[in-house]
Amino acid sequence: MHYEHLVQINELNNPMVIPLTRDQLWQGLIARTERPQYFLIGLDECRISDRVENTLRREMRFGDRWIIDRVTYSPPVEVRIEVEPTPEMGPARLVMTIEEPQPGELFLRFSYTLESSSDDAVGEVDEYRKSAYRDSDVDTVRRIRQLAEAGVLSVDGAADVELH
Repeated sequence: MHYEHLVQINELNNPMVIPLTRDQLWQGLIARTERPQYFLIGLDECRISDRVENTLRREMRFGDRWIIDRVTYSPPVEVRIEVEPTPEMGPARLVMTIEEPQPGELFLRFSYTLESSSDDAVGEVDEYRKSAYRDSDVDTVRRIRQLAEAGVLSVDGAADVELH
């Protein structure tokens, strides 16, 4: 399955939407990967088991299930998350890309790729996944906005801040 969509960050013609800077959005993406408990419902624990330059390896526990992934940063544009396959699930990938068609007009593109089985019900399951992904991504942007409004997104501090 491949699914991608855009979430508009700034609405230049809507004064009701407080704009985010590109740097705030980037720091929010870093916060999402370094402190995923704040962003992912059902995540019980996250350990960063390795960190080299712009790459880290995470081990995340959801109940009794562990998911291991690798996060690669391409600052200040893209975050790539590659999930290792498990007996229940094939490999998966999420790429979050900041797009700026004109200065200040920010969008966040979410692109998901995962292997699906060839069951008859896959179409329904994939549609459910797409809806869940979209809801989660909109919630990610909402949480990034909350962090920006609280003043915790900065060039040197997003990964070190304690999120509540």
